[in-house]
Amino acid sequence: MIKEDYIMRLIKEMLRTILKLVFNIDTATPDIELLQDEEEKNRLIALQRLIDNGKIDEAENQLYEILSEKSMIHLEMGLIFYSYLNDKTDDFLEKHNFNREEIEAGIKDLISEYGLNSIADAFISK
Repeated sequence: MIKEDYIMRLIKEMLRTILKLVFNIDTATPDIELLQDEEEKNRLIALQRLIDNGKIDEAENQLYEILSEKSMIHLEMGLIFYSYLNDKTDDFLEKHNFNREEIEAGIKDLISEYGLNSIADAFISK
């Protein structure tokens, strides 16, 4: 439990740092309201509903389909996605066969696609 809490805080700080450095957004709790594009908001809402319904793998797969069209708004969307997922309890994640390490890995994969590996490396142990 202590390790999971540590990882959760580490993920929050990493997301906060990336949002600040890349988008000049300073927030401890990134949420959907950061997105300016209504269509992208709706896509993210659909992904969040999948998460809420326990379909985390399906949501993540759909996210990666969206991210195949590389754009900064999709990077921002991916960061908000993982922030939302990170806010779920350990019990919720475990019940749906997911864990914090997978969130970490997802974020690292996401930001490496945008050449931001050095930021991830500062937070995530290899």
